[in-house]
Amino acid sequence: MKKGLILILTIGVFSIINTEMGVVGILPLVSENYGVTVAAAGLLVSMFALVVAVSGPTMPLFFSGVNRKKAMILVLSVFTVCNVISAFATNFPVVLITRVIPAFFQPVYVSMAMSVAGSSVPEKDAPKAVSKVMMGVSAGMVLGVPIVSYIANMTSLRVGMLFFAAVNAAALIATIIAVPDLPVKEKLSYGSQLSVLKESRTWLSIFGVMFLNGSVFGVYSYLSEYMETVTQLSAGLISILLLVYGLSNMLGNLIAGRMLSSRPLGFVVTFPFLLAAVYAVLFFLGCFTVPMAVLTFVWGVLAGAAANINQYWLATAAPKAPDFANGLFLASTNLGTTVGTSVCGFFLSRMGTQYIVLGGILFIACAFVLITMRVRSEKRVQSAGKKLKTA
Repeated sequence: MKKGLILILTIGVFSIINTEMGVVGILPLVSENYGVTVAAAGLLVSMFALVVAVSGPTMPLFFSGVNRKKAMILVLSVFTVCNVISAFATNFPVVLITRVIPAFFQPVYVSMAMSVAGSSVPEKDAPKAVSKVMMGVSAGMVLGVPIVSYIANMTSLRVGMLFFAAVNAAALIATIIAVPDLPVKEKLSYGSQLSVLKESRTWLSIFGVMFLNGSVFGVYSYLSEYMETVTQLSAGLISILLLVYGLSNMLGNLIAGRMLSSRPLGFVVTFPFLLAAVYAVLFFLGCFTVPMAVLTFVWGVLAGAAANINQYWLATAAPKAPDFANGLFLASTNLGTTVGTSVCGFFLSRMGTQYIVLGGILFIACAFVLITMRVRSEKRVQSAGKKLKTA
């Protein structure tokens, strides 16, 4: 049943992230259908992300005492209904509203899915279980865009948008039928969960995750531009490499799950050096097609692993408040994406496309400093504890 539960959670997360990211591929159709600019249509993406960043820490906290199954059914129902309304909406404001409403509930499902997956197996295997749920995130980001784009272009915008609702409904039905009752065994007060914010390691982890995610998505946001202007690839080859990047994300999820289960600390501390090395090689060899193709695959694996590291780093910073910690993870990563994209965009506009990697390396350096500070702080605490025991 554990494998079946994790599979349903993965499908559920895919359906949620597919709703968030899948619309990226149909923005031109939205613009044409509703008579708005492409920039205005882009609000369907940016507003969703902004709401997730705001509701990330709060909504999982509010739902932390609610039966997990009931909460998941509620969230999937909201997504299904809103996507159906959106598909049949005749004006853009209604579409935007039906995007914003489910965005408030996105952190509830995703954070609970990770918590339930992690608690359904022995503690040492939790990262492996979470890595499978993270594959749903990667699949939603990678496969959702081309699938929805293909459906909408072959049929209509309405059918493409109904695909969101269909996937949500499938996850909803599977949850109702196959997921067992998941009551909260030990309800934590809001105060006890918020108390983790008093600990320095929580804040070191929040900012560490923000910088690490910013380093990945800050550069990734301009990857197409980099391939076009620096590597000078064709549009078709760029599409293929972007798909390679996305699929390798899922491989990175699996690798990270195993590494975080066997030697987590060493993997986390070493990771910034691996990512920095990829950026360094990208800076010097990114103008060549074959090295760029190889780097895209390696970078995709590391980007997938980074998502697992981010979740693990915040989950271990606040183990007594898992749902709240996962909410902080979602908020930190979204904030990191926003700031990282802005900083890398600054390097692009001032120095040229090739120099966006400098923004990525800068963020990696900041992340490494914060990771090291937390590790040293925890070692000092452990050392002090041992001295007290021997005294």
